[in-house]
Amino acid sequence: MAIQERKARERADRHARIVASARDLAEEQGWEAVTTRRLADRIEYSQPVLYGHFPGGKDEIVAAVALAGFGELAEALEAAVDGRRGRAAVAALTDAYLDFAAERPAVYAAMFDLAAIPFAADDTPAALRAGFGAVRSTLGGDDELAEVGWAALHGLATLRRAGRVPAAGETRRRERVVDLLHAAAAR
Repeated sequence: MAIQERKARERADRHARIVASARDLAEEQGWEAVTTRRLADRIEYSQPVLYGHFPGGKDEIVAAVALAGFGELAEALEAAVDGRRGRAAVAALTDAYLDFAAERPAVYAAMFDLAAIPFAADDTPAALRAGFGAVRSTLGGDDELAEVGWAALHGLATLRRAGRVPAAGETRRRERVVDLLHAAAAR
């Protein structure tokens, strides 16, 4: 059994290296720079090995990066809100969400623009459900308010990423979103 366990560990390690390399390359040079050939060179394996892990090629790799990103986002939101209540919890959630998007633009793009991951469906991945759960619980357990809150945060993150809102108003925009979401949750 030891040989099978070792092979399974090695396979999991290769899988993680592929995802990490894709993520790093995308953050450095953008998703258009991520190709299976470049990834294979980076991890020092052949392209067939890469396709053995990801038969769907780049699309499947991007989806793996996106799923990992949703897991990280959920953890960041939960950690930020932990022990906080009311407006302080909403402010912590807002900051954690917007900071996550700003600090990981390629991962955020994979999560929302590039990967075909089902939202609000029976097959929605657990990591995405956990992130939504953090938003929902912070906003008083209301699914509809959580959807609107997520949309507001995503909208701000997307507009900022695209350079559509001036950086000078960032703090005030965050405060306004916090005020609106907190007031809605308090009703």
